[in-house]
Amino acid sequence: MIRTFLVATSLALAVILLLPWLVLWSVISGKPDTMYSLAMRIIRFETRLLGIRLRVEGIGNIPPAACVFVANHASNIDPMVMIPEIPRRVGILVKQELFRIPIFSTAMRLAQFIPVDRGEKESTTSAIATAVENLKKGFSYVIFAEGTRSPDGRMRPFKRGGFTMAIEAGVPVVPVSIAGTQHTLPKGKSIVRPGEVTVRFGAAVDGASYRMEQRPEMIARVERLVASGLPADQQP
Repeated sequence: MIRTFLVATSLALAVILLLPWLVLWSVISGKPDTMYSLAMRIIRFETRLLGIRLRVEGIGNIPPAACVFVANHASNIDPMVMIPEIPRRVGILVKQELFRIPIFSTAMRLAQFIPVDRGEKESTTSAIATAVENLKKGFSYVIFAEGTRSPDGRMRPFKRGGFTMAIEAGVPVVPVSIAGTQHTLPKGKSIVRPGEVTVRFGAAVDGASYRMEQRPEMIARVERLVASGLPADQQP
């Protein structure tokens, strides 16, 4: 409980005291790289402070060019353990509600995060179209393909949005298996427990080799690859 309080407090202070200056610098320079890099360093530090022992495997499987990282989603802590380990700046499709937070929303837009209202088809379609444009320009995205957190840690069927992005942009999908976060921060809980977490980057699946009518086959293949990197208690 003390660890969680310390992390929540330090993150709040970073957002209030540091983020406005980083946003200003990003606007002046036209580049959000410094803001993003510092944010990832802070998140790594906070992860260690929470007592999470992180093991990362398969970094060599990440392609040098744009791709879509598709991961399972068992906990709110998944982005914290996964995204800082990707050796490039990436974007995320984020719930529309988070873009209502002043300053924070500006930072996310500068970092090319995309707001999406999952309850509105038009919003989802627009978000995917924007992501495809950015993918074609060489920018990568992270997708938690189940759409929401699993209630028990077991992987659920993947939704098609991230695969639509990969096929339309002609970029690879990197399957990512996140194991252990359902124990450190289960869905519905607010206190992070120390523990071991593994992030495994699997072999990429070439989105350019699939047509849109073959999307179900691609989804099934990536689901198998993500599941193969998970322990028995997270298997679908």
